[in-house]
Amino acid sequence: FFPQTITGNFASVIHGLNANHLTDQVIQRSKRMILDTLGVGLLGTSTEVCHKVTQYSKIYSSDISSTIWGHLDFRLPPLYAAFVNGVAVHSMDFDDTWHPATHPSGAVLPAVIALSEAFPQKKKISGLDLLLAFNVGIEVQGRLLRFSSEARNIPKRY
Repeated sequence: FFPQTITGNFASVIHGLNANHLTDQVIQRSKRMILDTLGVGLLGTSTEVCHKVTQYSKIYSSDISSTIWGHLDFRLPPLYAAFVNGVAVHSMDFDDTWHPATHPSGAVLPAVIALSEAFPQKKKISGLDLLLAFNVGIEVQGRLLRFSSEARNIPKRY
């Protein structure tokens, strides 16, 4: 039900993904990527840039909130929590990468976790839903990277 353009095809594929597409191998690799990203993000909470972003973001606290990694007493709206946690992941520059250069998990996982925490208690998502959302985010990033002529030219420029 999407037009047959590159964008329409892209939307159809992404829209059609569901938990049945998660093979055992994909689930195991996703769990490893998630664990690695959480570890790097927790380490990154000790960096100067993360401290600055955290302090600045405190003005945005609200009732609808998500966890700031490494801070049990401080929560932010999902958008800002994803930003702060993403900065923590990227600040150490040890997060996973593809070639040409992009860091898939550091962009996807903080957003997925922050959004999942914002759901009302009666609508909480399952672990399988979280894995699916994570993999959809990774798939979107991978496809955008593949479609990007700018990204394909990175190796030639360096």
